[in-house]
Amino acid sequence: MPSKVLFAAYFCCLFFSCTHMTHTPPDASVKEKELSIHGDTRIDPYYWLNDRENSEVIQYLEDENAYTKAILKPTEKLQKDLFAEMKGRIKEDDSSVPYFLNEYWYIRKYEKGKDYPIYTRKHKTLDAEEEVLLDVNELAKDLAYCQVSGLSVSPDNTKLAYGIDTLSRRIYTIKVKDLTTGKMFDDEIKGVSSYAAWAADSNTMFYTAKDEETLRTDRIFRHKLGQNQEADTMVFEEKDETFYTFVYPSKSRKYIMIGSTSTMTSEYQFLPSDTPTGAFKTIQKRERGLEYNVAHFGDYFYISTNADSSTNFKLVKAPTSAPSKKNWVDVLPHRKDVLLEDVELFRDFMVVGERQNGLLKLRVMRWDGTEDYYLDFDSETYTASMSTNLDFDAHVFRYNFSSLTTPSSVIDYDTKTKTKKVKKEQEVLGGTFDKENYTAERLWATAEDGTKVPISLVRHVNTELSPDTPLLQYGYGSYGNTIDPYFSSVRLSLLDRGFVFAIAHVRGGEYLGRPWYENGRMLSKKNTFTDFIDCSKFLIEKGYTSSEHLYAMGGSAGGLLMGAVMNMAPELYKGVVAAVPFVDVVTTMLDDSIPLTTGEYDEWGNPNEKEYYDYIKSYSPYDNVREVSYPNTLITTGLHDSQVQYWEPAKWTAKLRDMHQGSNLILLHTNMDAGHGGASGRFEALKEIAMEYAFLLHLERN
Repeated sequence: MPSKVLFAAYFCCLFFSCTHMTHTPPDASVKEKELSIHGDTRIDPYYWLNDRENSEVIQYLEDENAYTKAILKPTEKLQKDLFAEMKGRIKEDDSSVPYFLNEYWYIRKYEKGKDYPIYTRKHKTLDAEEEVLLDVNELAKDLAYCQVSGLSVSPDNTKLAYGIDTLSRRIYTIKVKDLTTGKMFDDEIKGVSSYAAWAADSNTMFYTAKDEETLRTDRIFRHKLGQNQEADTMVFEEKDETFYTFVYPSKSRKYIMIGSTSTMTSEYQFLPSDTPTGAFKTIQKRERGLEYNVAHFGDYFYISTNADSSTNFKLVKAPTSAPSKKNWVDVLPHRKDVLLEDVELFRDFMVVGERQNGLLKLRVMRWDGTEDYYLDFDSETYTASMSTNLDFDAHVFRYNFSSLTTPSSVIDYDTKTKTKKVKKEQEVLGGTFDKENYTAERLWATAEDGTKVPISLVRHVNTELSPDTPLLQYGYGSYGNTIDPYFSSVRLSLLDRGFVFAIAHVRGGEYLGRPWYENGRMLSKKNTFTDFIDCSKFLIEKGYTSSEHLYAMGGSAGGLLMGAVMNMAPELYKGVVAAVPFVDVVTTMLDDSIPLTTGEYDEWGNPNEKEYYDYIKSYSPYDNVREVSYPNTLITTGLHDSQVQYWEPAKWTAKLRDMHQGSNLILLHTNMDAGHGGASGRFEALKEIAMEYAFLLHLERN
């Protein structure tokens, strides 16, 4: 009688029509570690995987990759076809809509056959000669991974600072290019965030350093061009381990701003940009539970805040000479049914992003009080957001718009003529796309506690809804991040093959305002999981699909969601894709040396306190794996992931296999060159998506 693992491997070979029966998954149960807290002693047989410097660990991950590749071998042609299809919809020789800042038009473009962007600019008019600022393709030569971010041009337009990461750990080196000569300065600022804020003298920069172990951004330094990094002056240190800090210039360019934030508390400081060696002043000292964001206009700071029990935030202003909370005056009062999500200031008006009933509205308000109106978005479910608006003096503002059926558009709105101009609509190449071939709707499921949970859904018009219809349900539900109903040309590969795609707007995001987030975190976190499950049950009950054709997908904290629902309701899903999943919540949140841990106590709770320890342990996917039949599962991770360490999904995979009672697939794929965001380069990442889609499509066909 074969062992459980060998039997499962044997079945996998039959399931995927493999020609050989030699594919067995690696065995991770070779070492143990006893973990004890609050009198709770646990043995973790897979803890040894927590060592990326161990050659045995690397070999184990490579063996897992070989196993997954062997099992998925029958899908290789499908993966190649999907990749070619997805890539074929993308315009390779593409460019962004130019935006204006300080006498120059800035453009990002791609050239055919190249993976990385080229950054250019033109002086004053778009008819001027194009100047290449940075060709990332040149930087990426001979690199397995290359991420360039944080581009910042000095106020005198002669220097470019940018950050480069070649390991995918989100640890950058800032470099500076002389735009008058094309040569690089000797300055290299290592171990930092990607962005540097220029002072008005165009010779001084402020940047954010990271703790080498936890990767927490904890210090702000001042750097004088030409001096060694060791000589830089620390101007601020964030000593509270639950906070992160960052630095940026105000849109008006008058101030350098330092922000310090945790999940529930924030604090900002400011310094006149023309006095870079001066002392920063605090706008409002941190108070537990007080959140605020700052923008500058004229003699005032405009501040969006939850002060005075403003759960959905309100807008206030305070004089720059005395900006503390006691001087805050309401500009837009708090409203219980409207979330104040965004504020963009211009010289003559401001644009306010307000989310109501899940949909974002853009409101235009003139400073002189003569006009106050909303832009019309005639759609049942859509995505709208402010775009790049760096020109403070403009009378035109730019925003983005898309829906599940409509490619994303960049639109300029002229506040003088009240007219819209589509500057660019995403091109979907290949000759087969017609948005009239797809239909979208918004549904409302009822959660177990009676709460109505919205679902955004899209399908091809020829796809009939029935219990035999394959449906992929996606979710996230953490940090207040809202997954809006966005268009994806990649997703067409599923829709055109008969899949329905649904986004479950579960609690933990802010789709229905700040209370929607509050009811999906800390000791209410399980609402996120039960909402997702109740959405699945609703779709089945309404005849959109059945458990034999229902699939689930989520990544990062959405991977935690996947792990939780797999434990709670494994029978609902035929297949699950969990990307870079945060699944070993107890162990990770107890280890304050791991990146992100201390800053997330207000999201999950601090497990050093027994109440939170018990609650987290009651849903942590890794701690709640049980002897049941799990859905077919594809788990992905990156060796250099700085947010969800690779060993979490690796350990989870091993434990799932050990406890799994059925014969479904449990697969792990590790990108040995990448981190949390996957492969760099716009096309290389499509190969990973093609693998995930091929996994789902093959399951549906068998």
